[in-house]
Amino acid sequence: MTSVQKNLLVELFVEELPPKALKKLGDAFANGLRDQLVAQGLAEPASVLTAYASPRRLAAHLTHVAERAADKAASQKLMPVAVGLDAAGQPTPALLKRLAALGADASAVPGLKRAMDGKAEALFYESTAKGATLTEGLQKALAESIAKLPIPKVMSYQLESGCELPGWSSVSFVRPAHGLVALHGDAVVPVEALGLHAGRETHGHRFEAAVDPVVLRDANSYALQMQDDGAVIASFEARRTEIARQLAAAAVRVGGGTVPIHDDALLDEVTALVERPNVLVCSFERDFLEVPQECLILTMKANQKYFPLLDASNKLTNKFLVVSNISPEDASAVVGGNERVVRPRLADAKFFFDQDRKKSLASRVESLGKVVYHNKLGTQGERVQRVMRIARGIAAQLGQPGKPADATLTAHAVQAAQLAKADLVTDMVGEFPELQGTMGRYYALHDGLSAEVADAIEDHYKPRFAGDELPRNTVGLVVALADKLETLVGMFGIGNLPTGDRDPFALRRHALGVIRMLIEKDLPLGLDALLQDAAAQFKDIDGFDSGKATVELQDFILDRLAGSLREQGASAQEVDAVLAPRPQRLGEVPKLLAAVRAFAALPAAAALAAANKRIGNILKKAPEADAHVSELLLQEPAEKALHAAMAEVVPAANAQFDAGDYTASLQTLAALREPVDAFFDGVMVNAEQADLRLNRLGLLMSLHAAMNRVAQLERLAV
Repeated sequence: MTSVQKNLLVELFVEELPPKALKKLGDAFANGLRDQLVAQGLAEPASVLTAYASPRRLAAHLTHVAERAADKAASQKLMPVAVGLDAAGQPTPALLKRLAALGADASAVPGLKRAMDGKAEALFYESTAKGATLTEGLQKALAESIAKLPIPKVMSYQLESGCELPGWSSVSFVRPAHGLVALHGDAVVPVEALGLHAGRETHGHRFEAAVDPVVLRDANSYALQMQDDGAVIASFEARRTEIARQLAAAAVRVGGGTVPIHDDALLDEVTALVERPNVLVCSFERDFLEVPQECLILTMKANQKYFPLLDASNKLTNKFLVVSNISPEDASAVVGGNERVVRPRLADAKFFFDQDRKKSLASRVESLGKVVYHNKLGTQGERVQRVMRIARGIAAQLGQPGKPADATLTAHAVQAAQLAKADLVTDMVGEFPELQGTMGRYYALHDGLSAEVADAIEDHYKPRFAGDELPRNTVGLVVALADKLETLVGMFGIGNLPTGDRDPFALRRHALGVIRMLIEKDLPLGLDALLQDAAAQFKDIDGFDSGKATVELQDFILDRLAGSLREQGASAQEVDAVLAPRPQRLGEVPKLLAAVRAFAALPAAAALAAANKRIGNILKKAPEADAHVSELLLQEPAEKALHAAMAEVVPAANAQFDAGDYTASLQTLAALREPVDAFFDGVMVNAEQADLRLNRLGLLMSLHAAMNRVAQLERLAV
């Protein structure tokens, strides 16, 4: 008999949930219910799941849920035949005891199935397992889903009724729960959770619900009844879309080409704060626009959850949008209230800005000596001195010695490095740490410093995240490199390394930042030299391990580079071939990779890669070999032909390599395929005569060196 299928609705009605966790909680609750019901055979894999999440509810709607799961045939291994049956074929006490545990007796023995289990024949008890009822299955699914919710912080509270000890019995959940709905079609499923018994009643908006409680007719009427009777948009996605629509419409009403600031995280958070969004336009005094817009935008977003409005030039206006949770006929009181609330925040920002400008950045540098950077690496002041010295060395390499431009770059880089952290001791950054660097730029311009230095102060934190832009000028690049290298070398030198799930000093991000700057700006800087120079600045630090700060760190950086290249579509073999020689000029890596990929597409590539691998294995076993080759000792035609081909091909390939044309260099070397194949077919490398053997090994060593200048081609061998 086929079980009746209907749609299922489950809702937990709770006190206001943490907004930053709401979407994740809603998805986890719904997915947990669906997965458990499917696993028990009560729902189909194709059943459609709709998750609902609002500040005061988590809910899920699932289609095609059965009243009872289908019965299933079950086969259970009991024991080996030799253990379960005696010599006469009668059941042993062990078998009877096992059957009794399964609710069967000796009458079941003739029906036991015998089948091979490994090398021995075993007895199997076959039965039919009754399918779970929806009440049983949903009870289990609800308990599992609640237990596995990604709750950021659990709270315990006492139950007032429906428990053994009212006022004393407690449960734990993200917030106190006050209602449970479970409807299969129009019927209540009698399940329990968090001390609550399921029903069909829930509650809508705190102030604007048309009726209270909202009595749900059936599972399918949930979203519509919540909107019409409860004044709640229950779906997180629908509510988010509605807020975005209202924000855009309000900006159009303001006019002048204004647009609300784009911030997905803020939109998600506001969506989690309201159940019936109503976007209102508010304003503040234009005088506040004298403060850097980053400060005003941050205080409105972070403290008030407002959406600032930007004009067509991306400049902040004195208008902002509020997403209210109520929709009064006269919204003037709501607008006025929000305008009064934001004014002190903006006044604080203006006060901090005015006060900070009374002291120059340069005068604040001394205060960094009182700010601890790391208990093993000293203060921010000591760190700044290290960054300055590293920046001076980088600038000297990038400039052209003896020319005025070089002196200017070095002077600007050192000055920017000295002032880059000075805004950490300003009032504005003390209040809003997110503005570090940004405020340094404003204060530097106020102090009359050059735009290059000011921009570098802001940009030395870049790239802050994946896909972020790089520093806009060379001074910024120098200071950003110096700052990240100082952090990486310092942390590696004291053994403060990232683990699988922890990277408190963002060393992976810093490494990728170094990689991006060296590659995308094609800087003529050697990685090992950079690390050695940076490590030299820590020579006075107790316990500093320069080996970890250079060798291990270089491995770490190249490993990050390998991962990045693979993410961009390069194969693991191609990446290994390019990075195995540990290239020092990372700016060359894209060209090296392009050359390897072009070489791999050649008909001769596979054979040459295999030959290169073979040569490498031979040379590993011949430590006495050197690259010297005597033509007088070349006896076999094949080795003479290879030597002659190398004399013609290798110089041309080397010239192309030296000119930076790596693709042409590898393609030129591809002409050696036939003489290499002929050599291995016709020449015994390990000849008994020592001089012949060493000469042939020298020939192979020369060939190996020539073939691996661009990359280790043996890594391409399958």
